[in-house]
Amino acid sequence: MATVDRQQVFSGTKDVAAALRIDVASLERYLAANIAGFAGPLTVRQFKGGQSNPTYLLETPLRRYVLRRKPPGKLLPSAHAVDREYRVISALHVQGFPVAEPLAYCADESVAGTPFYVMDFVDGRVFWEPQMPGVDPAERAAVYDAMNATMAQLHGFDPARIGLGDFGKGENYVARQVERWSRQYRASETENIDAMERLIDWLPKHIPAGGPVRLVHGDYRLDNLIVAREEPKVIAVLDWELSTLGDPLADFSYHLMTWHMPHSESAAGTATLAGHDLSALGIPSMNDYVDAYVARTGLDPRPHLPVYLAYNFFRIAAILQGIIGRVRDGTATSEFAPGKAEMIRPLADKAWNFALQA
Repeated sequence: MATVDRQQVFSGTKDVAAALRIDVASLERYLAANIAGFAGPLTVRQFKGGQSNPTYLLETPLRRYVLRRKPPGKLLPSAHAVDREYRVISALHVQGFPVAEPLAYCADESVAGTPFYVMDFVDGRVFWEPQMPGVDPAERAAVYDAMNATMAQLHGFDPARIGLGDFGKGENYVARQVERWSRQYRASETENIDAMERLIDWLPKHIPAGGPVRLVHGDYRLDNLIVAREEPKVIAVLDWELSTLGDPLADFSYHLMTWHMPHSESAAGTATLAGHDLSALGIPSMNDYVDAYVARTGLDPRPHLPVYLAYNFFRIAAILQGIIGRVRDGTATSEFAPGKAEMIRPLADKAWNFALQA
């Protein structure tokens, strides 16, 4: 089987899936009343990428917008909190951090079926493949450095000073995350996976002390960034659904998984740098990338990196199991969601391998 072209598969929009359709007339009335300068007629399409909160492109003759909504149907507890997404991007936008401008939040389910928010459309590049095909090595290096610097900027904020002091419990973040994702894994479980069973027992006994409480993104990676078209600059960080207050070292080490991700031939799989000649591509080694973050922040995950990677691989396996649970319950938002099942066991095995290195 040929390796899938994720850039082609996930870029752009498609017709809105039948289960996720919105009453366009109702939405247009709401937008006209709540967003300054809005003028129809409105067309609505669904973005191809993403697995969790359905995301739509709203187009009018004068402007484009993006809508993210809570999916319909039976959902896991505490998941899909679009009100929290709207709050965090609102706080960060005021600080000049690269996020799309938030424009409106609507809790009234009569408008679009579920709560949603609307933000500005940010025009730029999204790299679905971490090796960034078609980009020259110097620009790859600059984009990875910008990704590193943007996360360092995020972890430099004092949450209380930007109005997010009550955005999460903060302390004991990794312990609470292990408990949360263990619980949600159980709620979505479809088969017994030995490595997940071992990790659910092992992780609570090996949690590092962690860094200072900071705002954490929760799903920071290259394909959740919009990069300017003409320069290697991050102009928007996307998908804040899992953001909270917590350990920045756990948050940073999450996107280090890209250097170790198990390979998948399927569009359902997660892209990886494993097996690529990073030097030739201009992409830093994981160690060099970590060193750059340490130099920028003074925060150092290196003493406990195997534990952090074990935790993050466990967490992503549990998140993917949640997607399989939504397939079972008929609320998954992507045609590729069923294929996620094939990745859960390799991710759990990878997590356990890192646990053995700790």
